[in-house]
Amino acid sequence: MKLKIFVTRKLPEVALQLLEEHFEMRCNSEDRVLTQKEILDGTKWCDILLCLLTDVIDAKILRANPNLKAVINYAVGYNNIDIAEANKLKIPVTNTPGVLTDTTADMAWALMFAIGRRIVEADRYVRAGKFSGWQPMLMLGGDIYGKTLGIVGAGRIGAAVARRAAGFKMKIIYCDDEKNHEMEAECSAEKVELKSLLQQSDFVSLHVPLSPDTYHLISKQELELMKPTAYLINTARGAVVNEIDLLEALQNKTIAGAGLDVFEHEPELSAGLTRLDNVVLVPHIASASIDTRTKMAMMAANNAIVIKDRHTPPNLVNPEILNGGLKLSQ
Repeated sequence: MKLKIFVTRKLPEVALQLLEEHFEMRCNSEDRVLTQKEILDGTKWCDILLCLLTDVIDAKILRANPNLKAVINYAVGYNNIDIAEANKLKIPVTNTPGVLTDTTADMAWALMFAIGRRIVEADRYVRAGKFSGWQPMLMLGGDIYGKTLGIVGAGRIGAAVARRAAGFKMKIIYCDDEKNHEMEAECSAEKVELKSLLQQSDFVSLHVPLSPDTYHLISKQELELMKPTAYLINTARGAVVNEIDLLEALQNKTIAGAGLDVFEHEPELSAGLTRLDNVVLVPHIASASIDTRTKMAMMAANNAIVIKDRHTPPNLVNPEILNGGLKLSQ
């Protein structure tokens, strides 16, 4: 008899086909986030829950089914899941790291160009019929080549952003708990404290996970340390930035601009943010290439299959549960 898997939102078809070969599957066929009650009902039915970052998997859901064998997260981050509760219940949780590194780094660079060179603002200007010919002072923005890039979080994605910056002859500084020796050797990057990074950088790009330590890492005090000509780029997690403080900094021209792929109370935005010209807003699409989203889905599917086959998954985020073995008895 096949194990049951509940998929909270439609994934690329190739991954769903693979899951159907190995499991009895239920999948949300509607293009929307499920309610907590719908996730709760699906969890009660399944052996394995395959969820998205937009799904809040709290203690109530984790405890809804005493036979729940795993939570498979279709994302790199897993702050949507109560890991402490999963550990208590010996429920393995997996994620999909690595495959979206370069795609997310590309988006950070796209936002850097878009806000620095005022691409979105200029596009609106032309579409509105305002362009009357070349002008010396029209849409002046900030250069990128040769400028200083500050990378907050020197993991896979931060290092990928640094490699791209090296090609633009940027001075690369970074802030992290640990030295990234490979990035330093490859990109001539220099590790500095956050305060120094903010004071020196022309572009600040955020690449940290959301945790109690990084919640509101960038707030009023940090924004005031930045140059008035500097730009903030966030492709990490929305709550790493205090969005109200950022809104005020953009309104007051404390910094020159921002490029945001994520938001503190996603999908809601702080009132007034959309009326500003000095911010580029995109709807959490840093990993949204066909190849990357398909690779993520296949990784999630394979994580589920490995667990179904009673093996330790390669992308286990809570290995502390391994004492005593995985919860795989049927």
